[in-house]
Amino acid sequence: MQFRDASPFLRKCTDRRGLAAAGAAFVAAGALVFASIPGSAHADSPSPADTAAVARTSPAVLEAMQRDLGLSPTQAEARLVNEAEAGAVAGSLRNALGRDFAGAWVQGATSGTLTVATTDRKDVPAITAKGAKALVVDHALARLDAAKAALDRAAKKTKTLDAPVWYVDVKANAVVVDAVRATAAHRLVAAAGVGRDLVRVVRTTDRPRPLYDLVGGDAYYMGGRCSVGFPITQGSTQGFATAGHCGRVGTATQGFNRVAQGTFRGSIFPGRDMAWVAANSQWTSTPYVKGQGGTRVGVAGSTQSPVGASICRSGSTTGWHCGTISQHNTSVTYPEGTINGVTRTTVCAEPGDSGGSYISGSQAQGVTSGGSGNCSSGGTTFYQPINPLLQQFQLTLKTTGGEDPGPGPGPGDPSGTWAAGSVYAAGDAVTYGGETFRCLQPHQAQEGWEPPNTPALWERG
Repeated sequence: MQFRDASPFLRKCTDRRGLAAAGAAFVAAGALVFASIPGSAHADSPSPADTAAVARTSPAVLEAMQRDLGLSPTQAEARLVNEAEAGAVAGSLRNALGRDFAGAWVQGATSGTLTVATTDRKDVPAITAKGAKALVVDHALARLDAAKAALDRAAKKTKTLDAPVWYVDVKANAVVVDAVRATAAHRLVAAAGVGRDLVRVVRTTDRPRPLYDLVGGDAYYMGGRCSVGFPITQGSTQGFATAGHCGRVGTATQGFNRVAQGTFRGSIFPGRDMAWVAANSQWTSTPYVKGQGGTRVGVAGSTQSPVGASICRSGSTTGWHCGTISQHNTSVTYPEGTINGVTRTTVCAEPGDSGGSYISGSQAQGVTSGGSGNCSSGGTTFYQPINPLLQQFQLTLKTTGGEDPGPGPGPGDPSGTWAAGSVYAAGDAVTYGGETFRCLQPHQAQEGWEPPNTPALWERG
């Protein structure tokens, strides 16, 4: 893999945050170069790291990454740059490979290796041409997703407390079922009618549960305690996203200071674990979550990070902790029922952290759902991804860039279909300025993130 001179990034870091790491040290730490992303016609086009606002990452996030991932300051910065680049390249290759695509992930201390899997050996040159490592496997991601969806349907009629977690593991090229009792896993697989060649059963002693005990990361109260996820708006209404298991529609909340705060306006649990609270006029949404030692961490957007990427969590019980993304599209069974579409991580959490913020660099990822273990011995946690939550309740993430465009379609090209405020999934097609663009990475669109301006998020064609 070839490395690039990262000095432009370092200049941005120096200009914006006073960081003055040497370019040579940054390259040595593992800032990799990928082939240019389709649609980036000019050398001065914003890079994926620019779009993800890596240079504006809070020092609190970088410090927590260093502590929990064993990184140097330079490695932490390099990792965020690499992960932004990898996400864009993986999205482009997913579109190019079509039904052959079998997943992508990053590896290494600085996420310096991007692996893209395919079911067709003929795709290898196209993958390596983009600077990624190619892996030929048996099952396409679409087939694994379909098998996992079959398990989700079967779980509605099958007891899964002894097989509480299942997910698509792109690294293993299989649907993995974590089971306390293997018979429970086999019963679920049989009920789903899924081929055994697609499934791996992994024995576990973990029994995940919602972390019930509770402005991102601040506490709020509603009989119990949970944590604020991400401040949002819905039109002129201000509030925050959080976990569905923390409260039902109509549940009143108090803030960290025990002052009346708001009311749950929307809530889904089980099935998903998403909710939002509409705040009263005493509370104002800000584009921040609570970082290490109470410092404020800026939220610049909601671009989804790839499997293997670094991620940090803020919660009212245990504060800041970091780890990596293990799998997207996970299902987990709690005593209350099964939750679908969550992301599995290596970040620890404890009761009261529920609903709190997960963030990669400056990009919002999701709200804490549940897990197993603790922050003394380590554990596994799951978060509800933020983009589906925003889309479900027509919310707009509060960010550090630009004005709030309001819920749903907002400012955009009058002759096109792209709109600020809309949530886009990988592969979605829009028009803008008379051209067609396809989405590379899931995100909520913002003003300034128009498709021609963000080759990390959109490609032409």
